[in-house]
Amino acid sequence: MIRKTNDEQNSVDRQRFPADPWRLVETQYSADDLGVTETLFAVANGYLGMRGNVEEGRDSFAHGTFVNGFHETWPIRHAEEAYGFAKVGQTIVNLPDAKVIRLYVDDEPLLLPVADLIEYERALDMRDGILRRELLWRTPSGKRVRIRSERMVSFVERHLAVMTFEVTLLDAAAPVAISSQVLNRQDGQDEYHVRAASLGEGFDPRKAERFNERVLQPQTRWGDDERVVMAYRCTNSGMTVAVAADDRIETENEWDVRTQVDEDLAKHVFRVKAEPNRPIRLTKTVAYHTSRGVPSRELVDRCRRTLDRVTDRGVAACHADQRAWLDDFWARSDVEIGGRPEIQQAVRWNLFQLAQATARAEGNGVPAKGLTGSGYGGHYFWDTEGYVLPFLTYTSPRYARNALRFRYQMLDAARKRAGELSQRGALFPWRTINGEEASAYYAAGTAQYHIDADISYALAQYLRATGDADFLRKEAVDILVETARMWEDLGFWRVNGDDKFHIHGVTGPDEYTTVVNDNLFTNVMARFNLRAAALVVEHMRSEYPQDHARMVDRLGLEESEVTEWRRAAERMAIPYAEGIGIYPQDSHFLERELWDLARTPADKRPLLLHYHPLVIYRYQVLKQADVVLALFLQGQHFTPEEKLANFEYYDPLTTGDSTLSGVVQSIIAAEVGYHELALEYFLSALFVDLANLHANASDGVHVASAGGTWSALVCGFGGMRDHDGELAFDPRLPQGWESLTYRITWNGSRLRVTVRPDVLELEAETGDGATVSVRGSEVRVAAGEVVRVVLDGQGPVKAGRPGLRALSGNRRDDGTLITATVPHS
Repeated sequence: MIRKTNDEQNSVDRQRFPADPWRLVETQYSADDLGVTETLFAVANGYLGMRGNVEEGRDSFAHGTFVNGFHETWPIRHAEEAYGFAKVGQTIVNLPDAKVIRLYVDDEPLLLPVADLIEYERALDMRDGILRRELLWRTPSGKRVRIRSERMVSFVERHLAVMTFEVTLLDAAAPVAISSQVLNRQDGQDEYHVRAASLGEGFDPRKAERFNERVLQPQTRWGDDERVVMAYRCTNSGMTVAVAADDRIETENEWDVRTQVDEDLAKHVFRVKAEPNRPIRLTKTVAYHTSRGVPSRELVDRCRRTLDRVTDRGVAACHADQRAWLDDFWARSDVEIGGRPEIQQAVRWNLFQLAQATARAEGNGVPAKGLTGSGYGGHYFWDTEGYVLPFLTYTSPRYARNALRFRYQMLDAARKRAGELSQRGALFPWRTINGEEASAYYAAGTAQYHIDADISYALAQYLRATGDADFLRKEAVDILVETARMWEDLGFWRVNGDDKFHIHGVTGPDEYTTVVNDNLFTNVMARFNLRAAALVVEHMRSEYPQDHARMVDRLGLEESEVTEWRRAAERMAIPYAEGIGIYPQDSHFLERELWDLARTPADKRPLLLHYHPLVIYRYQVLKQADVVLALFLQGQHFTPEEKLANFEYYDPLTTGDSTLSGVVQSIIAAEVGYHELALEYFLSALFVDLANLHANASDGVHVASAGGTWSALVCGFGGMRDHDGELAFDPRLPQGWESLTYRITWNGSRLRVTVRPDVLELEAETGDGATVSVRGSEVRVAAGEVVRVVLDGQGPVKAGRPGLRALSGNRRDDGTLITATVPHS
């Protein structure tokens, strides 16, 4: 499947994976890339996720059934301890697997790697959220068997998964056995005591930790001829889980069933005397319930209630509910690209992944891999606020509110963490599941204080787009106040110096440059955070005086604090290199020499897997966009000329080792005129999983990159900006594209935006309409109205891409020469 290229025609094997605007289709089975396809064909709803493992359970790269937030803890053992280091690690747990449905015909098992498959198709339909597979199998004795299966994780019933498995003999009678199982595999091996393929790889810090001891301790098990129940408790975290599965068979053939329930295996084995053309249809409904400490017997009762409802309503009703839910999702979220079927398929797959990662995440965050794999241990990062929340805010505001409320629920833990780092206010953990910092490497983890500003930025963006005053008054203001307190306390004033507010000893988004002074991104975003907090407090004082009084009492807020926030924001240190004409990424960034990426061997990428961090830290080289991200998020504070100069400087230094980079580079490249480069970066992000461009799609979907593709389409090519409460459009449609259509939900109205080479079309599909800006001119779109604005081109156009040679030879402000080299390896 993998062809490492950015061309949308060649990045995916189109014979095996044909273009289809609404389905991801596989027409040929292969065991060569199981890890990738297990990720691509996963089904999830934000609470429950199931990797795309085959029903038969063998072979696999990594089996996976996950519940958001369900984790085990373990002590972090540092080689050298220091005060304030993270103490307890957290890792998502692989739950008992209910996907397993084994088939035997004439006592011969169906094993896809060795099966004689006459026909094969597997397809994930993004219109109804169902993974379907159809096989025509010729058994060793020459009998043809038709197998059809379906798998769905419900968006409507949060705890529910529904599977069907249908077997039809086409030629002759034969004994058939179907073994439907719930199997608890301990991490590291499958039920045949074979190490998972995912464990056979070398060092990679992006992978989840593995446990050597038993994780899930049996609590309860029970079963009859239709239902089996199993419950467990995590050894260290104390979290509990229950799973229950109903199996019902429909057939005109004679059959019986045997039930087995052990500590780690529960199964129904249906033995059928199958006749030709008499289908055997198994319907399997499964419920998962978890808790931070509720006794397992209570969770078992919840599972029973979930399954009883399905029994009463029927599986067909569940499928209909799923389709209706997705019809509504696509009505407000779809992005349409005219005349580009390969891109259209990939865009919808990425948007569908966002739904699968967020829709029912209620009460939890959004894991970096969603629920499609165990990469990054199931942790939540700033990725959510930086890359996923914009999509949710502008298409599904309720889901954005849920995600932001989750951060509010972590606020006490963030206050405690700030205290551990000798700061006032609140400091949110860099990576976490339960609210405690889980990053053992502080330089590229805890030091990324900018997460406070990222959360505050996403929160303010949500408030602007929705006008949610209730959330503002009761919860959001607490986050803004406590994060502003942290910034004001973290920064300092130079006594008898430059009268600037400085922030030292932090790491920006670029993890190849750590623990620096006055990181541009951090300072710019902290400035926003301080201003936003002051504005909200003032707004509440004038508009909601009673809520303001309660907030002041609740938080012990003094007016002098607000005054100091404003002063710090106005005098924030923003370093600028006059001679080169750019904003240095930090105060000492330009003192380093350039890393010559063009001369770095391909087998030494990504750099983090081949060079010690200290080697990387000595160079001007970026893991991901840093200053360029600031140009996007706070674009109103930079001139077009500054954006161009900074993009041209930092683009050749950016490795793309992080999937968070391409989408941001695409947006700014489009804005400043590098249209072809913008499209190249966009496609690299769009196909990062579908074409496995980073060779780690087997660990799960890159959810932040998926969110970023929406921003690249809407903010990059679609030209949408939301600065200071004004919704504005200045599109950059790629050459050769017929059209781009997307939707924006703005203060209760849904706008349909269509960009063509010569016109921008705005339609208020729902609500009262909106007043927007198109290239500086005010445009009113009334309810039900379609407004067309003629476009004079698609902005500035620059050919090629910025090169490193233009940077090497620059002189620093002190007159020294900047050179480019590659370190010895």
